[in-house]
Amino acid sequence: MTMPHHALDITLTRALTPAELHQAARTMPLAANHDATRLLALVRAKTPDKALNRLRHQTGGRLPIDVITTHYPDPHGQILLNVTFSPAAYTALEAAAEGARRPPHLFVQEAVHRALARHASEEADRLDRALQHLLTGTTPPHLLAAVGRVLTHTCGAVPC
Repeated sequence: MTMPHHALDITLTRALTPAELHQAARTMPLAANHDATRLLALVRAKTPDKALNRLRHQTGGRLPIDVITTHYPDPHGQILLNVTFSPAAYTALEAAAEGARRPPHLFVQEAVHRALARHASEEADRLDRALQHLLTGTTPPHLLAAVGRVLTHTCGAVPC
């Protein structure tokens, strides 16, 4: 049985120098973005979680890694994160997790889920208010036509 490859995104705390990028690429296949602040790696492992840990171990502190994530969502639509905390931050995290009677990794996972849900709710509320404001000066069909025009002439925040 062949072991699958997992695509992992590496977000760096600073841009790599050309020499650092060259050295890192000698130990594993990497692709860098235009300013060498993000890398993409392919890692062989049985599971995405093991791939994250293997990459963290392979880099051995030689890269200024902020966070490693899976590039593609899992079957449940989740992106896995691999974050290293400073000793002081981890001590505080352990204390908070203990107070919540949760293991530290679940405590962080649940906190991230709550923060993302709160952000999604706030964004939905903000869009609702903006649309209500726009509807005070026009009709729903005119607003819908304007939205359609904007969406067909832009790709997200970047013009097509």
